[in-house]
Amino acid sequence: MKILAILYNGYEHAEAEPRLHGTVENKLGIEGWLESLGHEFIVSSNKEGPDSDFQKHIVDAEVLITTPFHPGYLTRDLVEKAKNLKLCVTAGVGSDHIDLNAAVDHKIQVLEVSGSNVVSVAEHVIMSILLLVRNFVPAHEMIERGDWHVSEIARNAFDLEGKVVGTIGAGRIGYRVLQRLAPFDCKELLYYDYAPLPAASQQAVKARRVEDIKDFVSQCDVVTVNCPLHEGTRGLINDELLSHFKKGAWLVNTARGAICDKDAVARALKSGQLSGYAGDVWDVQPAPKDHVWRTAKNPLGGGNGMVPHYSGSTIDAQARYANGVKSILENYFHDKPQEPQNIIIGLGKYETKASLYNLEIFNESHQLSGPSKR
Repeated sequence: MKILAILYNGYEHAEAEPRLHGTVENKLGIEGWLESLGHEFIVSSNKEGPDSDFQKHIVDAEVLITTPFHPGYLTRDLVEKAKNLKLCVTAGVGSDHIDLNAAVDHKIQVLEVSGSNVVSVAEHVIMSILLLVRNFVPAHEMIERGDWHVSEIARNAFDLEGKVVGTIGAGRIGYRVLQRLAPFDCKELLYYDYAPLPAASQQAVKARRVEDIKDFVSQCDVVTVNCPLHEGTRGLINDELLSHFKKGAWLVNTARGAICDKDAVARALKSGQLSGYAGDVWDVQPAPKDHVWRTAKNPLGGGNGMVPHYSGSTIDAQARYANGVKSILENYFHDKPQEPQNIIIGLGKYETKASLYNLEIFNESHQLSGPSKR
């Protein structure tokens, strides 16, 4: 069969480091295996426009492999042109680059490597919180410039101890964030989710659930976003919700860029309503060079902790999602059941709560019953 993979270019870095599995050069480590089985394996980073490799090969591919880090956006229009497409696999976690409703209509299965990124992203969240709260980036930039003005940095540097930290979403990543925050002796850990954690899990991290999103953000010194992107979370953090944040709060988003209104966040940072914004996800990836999040700053000239989308693409995470993709393909080739936690769309039906919420529940713009678990 024909298998198409849209990955990102690693260039000389991938040549030097073969464990960068998610690159065009290293092909998830499965090229030789697939070709030994007689399959045609097309790998490219060229994904934009009607003349791209993506659109040229999607018309007769049976399997599409994509990645959240350099997503090939599979729209309904492309689904309808993909007459042979039976399976979409996300090498990682998060399949919002695929029109899931179209996949259901055309009986295309959608799977991802659930859990492959959870530790990596949770660690990145903690790092991002600390670099904002401690005002790390301006301090480092000062050293690079050859300057030394302690008071300029210290005036906006704080301890995490004694702060209220909350996560939007307490699933696989959000819960691990809460676990990793416990040793910091925060004043309180909060979470906002459509369903409460099991009592034992909630007690283990000493977290409290807040059911109203405005009430939730108004209590937090730090808000971290750890929920999937779907119709109910797209643009969730906008001007109106940001007005309910504590003045000078910090916001971290490693979930999906489009959960936050990019211009609203930039305005809140510029005005000082937010002291900082950090993350690695952007509403379009790769982010345009003039994207406002690249240069947005708070009134003191700091508060920007944005980086490329790599939190879930550490060397360790790439090994997990490469192995996961191979396992999904093996099951598909031999008509074996897939691991249930990896299935987003089964044969003509939604399989996960995240997908069901996308279709059925989140009908009112920016009104959350709560983020789906991930």
